[in-house]
Amino acid sequence: MQSIKQVLSGDSLDMPVRIRGWIYRTRSSGGIVFAVIRDSTGIVQTTVKKGTVSDGDFESASNAGIESAVEVQGTLAEDNRAPGGLEIRASGFKVVAFSEPFPITEYQSTELLLDQRHLWIRSREQTAVMRVKAAMLRGGREWFHENDYVEVTPPMITGVASEDSTQLFQIKYFDRIAFLSQSAQFYLESLIFSCERVWTLTPSFRAEKSRTPRHLAEYWHLEMEAAWVDNEGNMKVQEELVAAMLECAADECPAELQLLGRDPATLRKIAPPFDRMPYAEAMEYLQKNGFDALWGSDLGAVEERALTKDRETPLFIVNYPKELKPFYMKGNPDDPRTYKNSDLLAPEGYGEIIGGSERETDNALMIERLKDKGESLDNYQWYLDLRKYGSVPHSGFGLGLERMVTWVCKLEHIRDSIPFPRTVARVYP
Repeated sequence: MQSIKQVLSGDSLDMPVRIRGWIYRTRSSGGIVFAVIRDSTGIVQTTVKKGTVSDGDFESASNAGIESAVEVQGTLAEDNRAPGGLEIRASGFKVVAFSEPFPITEYQSTELLLDQRHLWIRSREQTAVMRVKAAMLRGGREWFHENDYVEVTPPMITGVASEDSTQLFQIKYFDRIAFLSQSAQFYLESLIFSCERVWTLTPSFRAEKSRTPRHLAEYWHLEMEAAWVDNEGNMKVQEELVAAMLECAADECPAELQLLGRDPATLRKIAPPFDRMPYAEAMEYLQKNGFDALWGSDLGAVEERALTKDRETPLFIVNYPKELKPFYMKGNPDDPRTYKNSDLLAPEGYGEIIGGSERETDNALMIERLKDKGESLDNYQWYLDLRKYGSVPHSGFGLGLERMVTWVCKLEHIRDSIPFPRTVARVYP
């Protein structure tokens, strides 16, 4: 049995082939059934002629509807009318399982497609996104391995907020209250004192009541922490990691990227170093372009789009004001109003994909910031302990995988970057 990708590779022309998959489209014309078959690797047309196959096989082919599971054997031949210019001329056509009338047809509403998500993920577009996403992860994992990072497994149930405590999902944890993790950062920081360089890929949960094309309540978070790394070194890691992920996607999934409207060549061109723009300069740029952007204003989707819509490579915005960012970031001695941090914005207007910073090592400063936010120090005692026993300069970041996939795959909405999106309005199926 061969995959459709193998069959279409060019080595099987005029040769016997065998495939299995599902009917993507089907129509009949007199004594011929034209069935386009899909598997996880692609699509190919098969022609089933009456008299060329058994009567039973022809009847099965005639009666099999969209999404019926089939096995086909025959000869691969050229035909300019077929998708891709090749077709399988069947000598046998076996229906493994007939499908009931498929509930998804052309031009369905977004809500219906979300209600039928368990079926819609069979679409070629969704399959392509998942394969590209897998290739990006493989590229990232290989980069971390080659650079001596240790993959670790932090908990998803936590007692503290790493960022905004108002955006935590609260759960009953036996006889107490706990929360679903927003970030593994604190746990990763504790691990740098043994492993030095660590990373993880975990789900993160944000209870934001945001209904935008770039927000999910549950998403996959690729995070890193490293000892002896300052903010500039942190950005260098991000550049190299992103480039490695893009290169792997371009190398392994060119057909899938092209199906989604992305030229793989544009990804191969993206290489370090990425441009850096101070937050203050970003505010000036936005003001000159008609935005009401004052010092202390956060960058939303509209502002980030304005900064990057004409760019072909990612852009770092560095040194945000302290009031916009969490308490654990290192102060910037060159401008005490700001932290030594960065957000990496994807090009073409897709917005933030990574947030990172050098971490504060002065417990007194962090305690003061926590008190200013009204947080209980008891909840953070274990985290503060990390600075008491051999603290070192260190940095880290979090990459929102689905946001990066949305950019790479040129998606209009982040919900299509994940098989089963969880949003404010949706937890089914």
